[in-house]
Amino acid sequence: MSSSKRLETMAPWLLLTAVILLWQALCSAFNVSEFIFPSPVRIAQQLNEFKGEILKHAWRTLWVTLAGFGIAIVIGVLLGFLIGSSRLAYAAVYPLMTGFNALPKAAFVPILVVWLGIGIGPAILTAFLISFFPITVNIATGLATLEPELEDVLRVLGARRWDVLVKVGLPRSMPYFFGSLKVAITLAFVGATVSEMTASNEGIGYLLVSAGSSMQMGLAFAGLVVVGAMAMLMYEAFSVLERRMTGWAHRGSQAG
Repeated sequence: MSSSKRLETMAPWLLLTAVILLWQALCSAFNVSEFIFPSPVRIAQQLNEFKGEILKHAWRTLWVTLAGFGIAIVIGVLLGFLIGSSRLAYAAVYPLMTGFNALPKAAFVPILVVWLGIGIGPAILTAFLISFFPITVNIATGLATLEPELEDVLRVLGARRWDVLVKVGLPRSMPYFFGSLKVAITLAFVGATVSEMTASNEGIGYLLVSAGSSMQMGLAFAGLVVVGAMAMLMYEAFSVLERRMTGWAHRGSQAG
């Protein structure tokens, strides 16, 4: 591995270490109360002290998030294919979807509680609602921006519209698709956690509210660290999958 590649690999960890050290130094230098802003050392202590409880809530948040995210992938791909394969559908549906995406998803949680009750239902649906839009948009964009010249050549060679979309449009959309997955999975964690804060008695969102009400700010920050870590791991997993599945689309950028 070249020195530049090694530096790129280590850069996030070096930056994270620098931020943690600066955070700890400021908390120690100004004697900041842990009830206001806990230090990294205090957060680590709380992580160790409540590791069993945190693990239980983290597992709940993880599988609820993945359930909502899985639904978002299915609906997002199907809807994106529908929108991207037809100019009329693109013109009709895209503006409406943009308006829907602008609505604050947290506002849906009380409605979902009325419909489904307190539990996993609102969390799964909130994760879905907040994460399907990037997937839909990227699939639709990949299909809608297929070069007219390429489509004309394929038509001359006897390809039907369906052949063009499935055999050329969808493969061409894969870089867009995997890019959207990396964005959508982080949004899914946000949706699930927000829902758990108001409509659940389990999960990291519930842990945040419970820790905040008992003034255990170190535990609350520990919950945030765990959510961030899970999101980062999922993001990296999709990055690896993207490099394996769409390496052909990144040859130019990886040449150096």
